[in-house]
Amino acid sequence: MPQDPIRPTDAEAITLAKSLIKNANFGALAFLDPETRTPTVTRIAIGTTPDGVPLTLISDLSAHTKALRAESNCGLLLGEPDGKGDPLTHPRISVQAVASFVNRSAPEHKALRGHYLSTHPKSKLYIDFADFSFVTFKVTSAALNGGFGKAYHLTAEDLA
Repeated sequence: MPQDPIRPTDAEAITLAKSLIKNANFGALAFLDPETRTPTVTRIAIGTTPDGVPLTLISDLSAHTKALRAESNCGLLLGEPDGKGDPLTHPRISVQAVASFVNRSAPEHKALRGHYLSTHPKSKLYIDFADFSFVTFKVTSAALNGGFGKAYHLTAEDLA
């Protein structure tokens, strides 16, 4: 009988998972196309709120904005190889989440804007365009691949 490849989640796995989320500057966003219902993936800039919740800034002109407004369940893939060795041995996390748009008039918008600019200074060029919105990603679960033979399932509570 094959052995379960998923290891019990421990403090080291949780620390690595939180680090991958906190240190990501970009990632892959997976969503369902609202017209065809087919899975689609795009690259987005990513950051976190001051509380560590994944966050992005996206334009209403993008296909993923329309898709996330129609269906808020989505996925993020975070963690990039450092350019050395086999890319599949580098840590990465696949996050299942619910996307939530932050209205410009919401009390937290100003704080998110300042925080996002501190981590993504080039966004100053477009952050105040009327078609751009912040989107937070409420983590519901995650799969961590910490490197070869280091697979973990994480809960929202593990990553809170």
